[in-house]
Amino acid sequence: MPFGCLALREGRSYNHISDVTDKYEFGQVLREFCELCLLKERQTEKVFVCKKFLKKDGRKVRKAAKNEIMILKLVNHPNILQLVDTYETRKEYFIIQELATGGDVFDWILDQGNYTERDASNVIRQVLEAVAYLHSLNIVHRNLKLENLMYYTENNHNKVVLRDFYLSRFENGPITEPCGTPEYLAPEVVARHRYGRPVDCWAVGVIMYILLSGNPPFYDETEEENMDLHNRIIFCRIVAGDFEFDSPYWDDISPAAKELVCRLMEVDQMLRITAQDALWHEWIAGNGASEKNLKDGVCAQFEKNFAKAKWRNSHFAQHDSLTYSLFLYSKDEMNMSGLEFLVNALFLSTVTHCLVPEEIHPLCPTFCTRLHSKWHTLFLSNSSSALI
Repeated sequence: MPFGCLALREGRSYNHISDVTDKYEFGQVLREFCELCLLKERQTEKVFVCKKFLKKDGRKVRKAAKNEIMILKLVNHPNILQLVDTYETRKEYFIIQELATGGDVFDWILDQGNYTERDASNVIRQVLEAVAYLHSLNIVHRNLKLENLMYYTENNHNKVVLRDFYLSRFENGPITEPCGTPEYLAPEVVARHRYGRPVDCWAVGVIMYILLSGNPPFYDETEEENMDLHNRIIFCRIVAGDFEFDSPYWDDISPAAKELVCRLMEVDQMLRITAQDALWHEWIAGNGASEKNLKDGVCAQFEKNFAKAKWRNSHFAQHDSLTYSLFLYSKDEMNMSGLEFLVNALFLSTVTHCLVPEEIHPLCPTFCTRLHSKWHTLFLSNSSSALI
């Protein structure tokens, strides 16, 4: 009974764990907060990805599981990983989705011999189509980032899919709780203002900026190793919209690309371009994207910036295949009511525990966002060590 477990009624029946294990063969767990593994349907031998949320891990974990299930049941779009099955036992939630095997966009670019604005435009177009679809349903993703974009299959790098909906929610009123990944947060989120769907468009602008230059738009020039201070510097730049098209990285980038970045990363959320309108921009729908090869410059910056611990946050991970997202407390939990716009931005990172594993701070569960290709290879080759 794949979806019957979701009926919101008293005395509902639960799945037994055997309902899952009889149908699927589980692979090795890849992460801790929400256990992530590959599984194989016994009857068809199709491979899927499974998230298992343990109810005992607390209210936030249970809320994240139920929220992701609710959102995924509603969405059906070619650029969003589709829901296959869900189960709820007395102890767990299981979310089973399609498996994207093409690797993430970051790794694909590094492997290319030729990479142009047109390639980047193709990626951004598909992201905007998925975002415009979500926004038409009044859904805000809230955690769009480069690491959450994957190619659907290894043999076809034309289709990009979006994943990870545990922070998504309906915009059925003003949203105030801050959450997301630091470098992708919109100014209104950092400043703890009311926000909605425009935050996703800002994040698309950040992704586009990175794809075209290999650099994050907001960075810490001091190379500060203290994460709290580092995040404060980043947040102040975000609130001010303090980004530039630095030479030489942007010298060969088209005016149309720069114009769209600026419209996506407009500080005033009321003036920010929507996902639907961005799809009609000349850099997406016209001939504004250049065909000049950007591979050497972009990849050099990719490798430099994404190797930094404070960008990939690998110093918090137990494995190099894991990355973590930021999950911030609500305003009540942080006791920050009354702080003004800039003060919120300055203090946000010092009073929250950003990107901290659960074993270090139990109130801030970890969220891994990346399926490493070595796990795909290990499982799909039917290695005995990959199965339990």
